[in-house]
Amino acid sequence: MSKTEKPLSTLWGCELNESNKEESFKTDDTNHQHQLALRTMCLGHTAKDEFNIIELVTGEGNSSAKAVPIATLHAKSMPTVNLSGLDLHPPVTFRLKHGSGPVYVGAEHVALEEYSDDDELDEEMDEEVEEEEEDIEVSPVKKVTKNGAGKRKKPEKGEDEEASDGENPPKKGKGRGRKAKV
Repeated sequence: MSKTEKPLSTLWGCELNESNKEESFKTDDTNHQHQLALRTMCLGHTAKDEFNIIELVTGEGNSSAKAVPIATLHAKSMPTVNLSGLDLHPPVTFRLKHGSGPVYVGAEHVALEEYSDDDELDEEMDEEVEEEEEDIEVSPVKKVTKNGAGKRKKPEKGEDEEASDGENPPKKGKGRGRKAKV
């Protein structure tokens, strides 16, 4: 993915209830790779005091598709569940296996441009590397000399006198600033 392209992200959601027990997420777009990133499932305020079991069916609904329960919600004990980190590839179907709902599913639909040609991807990677190499500045190598390395410069007598001209307090020493004992 080049620096100018960004993934397209949109909010996706559905409601499962007695009249709508099943909702599917499908895409017909072949130019992009699609993901559904689940966020939350929660019961609506009119939910009855019963268990609501939501299952996830992956695939096209054929005989090989398996249903997996992903949440069991109850109005009094667990009305919501956080599903962050669960990213799915379409087609997927959410089914209200048990209960009357309403159950709300909240997710993020992310569309990414798909790279079908490996050569095109390699060319883009090479261009990015070349751009990065152009941005790097080469600094000249400095020689290290052993003469005077690690030695401190002694202040000149004139510099020491300037420091004690009243702008800075005098340095403490054996005789300065102490009163003589009587």
